[in-house]
Amino acid sequence: MNSHEIDFKLHGDDMQFVEIELDPGESAVAEAGGMMMDDGISMETIFGDGAHDGRGGGLFGKLVGAGKRLLTGESLFMTVFTNEGSGKKHVSFAAPYPGKIIPVDLSELGGKVICQKDAFLCAAKGVSVGIDFQKKLGTGFFGGEGFIMQKLEGDGLAFLHAGGTIYKKELQPGELLRVDTGCLVAMTKDVDYDIEYVGKVKSAFLGGEGLFFATVRGPGNVWIQSLPFSRLAERIYANAPGGGKSTGEGSILGGIGDFLNGDD
Repeated sequence: MNSHEIDFKLHGDDMQFVEIELDPGESAVAEAGGMMMDDGISMETIFGDGAHDGRGGGLFGKLVGAGKRLLTGESLFMTVFTNEGSGKKHVSFAAPYPGKIIPVDLSELGGKVICQKDAFLCAAKGVSVGIDFQKKLGTGFFGGEGFIMQKLEGDGLAFLHAGGTIYKKELQPGELLRVDTGCLVAMTKDVDYDIEYVGKVKSAFLGGEGLFFATVRGPGNVWIQSLPFSRLAERIYANAPGGGKSTGEGSILGGIGDFLNGDD
C-alpha cells in the first residue's frame, strides 16, 4: 500500500484547520467537504473507505470498504480532492468543534493507528479507514461482548481531531493507564486496551464519571483529550432552554453508557 505523499500546515489554535499541499496528481480524502480549496482541485465522491479510487478492486471490495465504515456510524461515501492542475495546489479542512488537530504519520507508527470513530478528519489518499473490533468488553460483566473503534492503516499521513487539550503519552512495556472512555482519542497498534468496570457503583454514580474506564497497556503511544465532545454538548444542552441530557457522542461506549447510567 503506497499512500500519496502530501505536505501540510496547521493554522489556528482552538479552532484549527489543516492546509494540505498537493502536487499535480496527488489526492487527499475526507468525510466532509473542503473548507477552502484552490482552483484546479477536483472533488469526487467515492464508495468505500478511501483506500481505493472507487473504480478498482471490484464490487465486493467496494462493498466491504463501505460496510466497514457503516458499522462505525459514518457515511458510506468519502470525498477525494485531487490536484488536476500543473502546479502545487492547496485544500483545507476545518475542525468541527474546539480542540486540536493531530497529524499522524502511519509510516512511523507501524502502519496502523486505532482511534475513536468520530476522530478521523482527513488523510492522504491510500490510507484505509475501517473498523477495529476489541475482543472483549468488561469480561465478567457483559460476558465478553465486543465494542468497535476505528482504525487507520497505510503508510501515509492522517489527521485526527479531538477536543480541548491533547496529551500524548508514551507507554513503556507493561505500563498501565486508566482513562475515561470519552477521553481516549487514539493509540498505536501494539497498545492493549479494554474496558474496565468500576466496582464501587455508588462512588461512580455520585462522582459523575460513569461506570467504566478504558484501560490501555504499553508498549506504545496513546493520545488523550481533555474535553470530549459529549461533555461539551452535555453542558450546552443542559443550559439551553428546557434543559437536556447527554447524547453519549464521542464515547467508546456511546449508548451503552447512557443506558447503564439510567438515561432512556
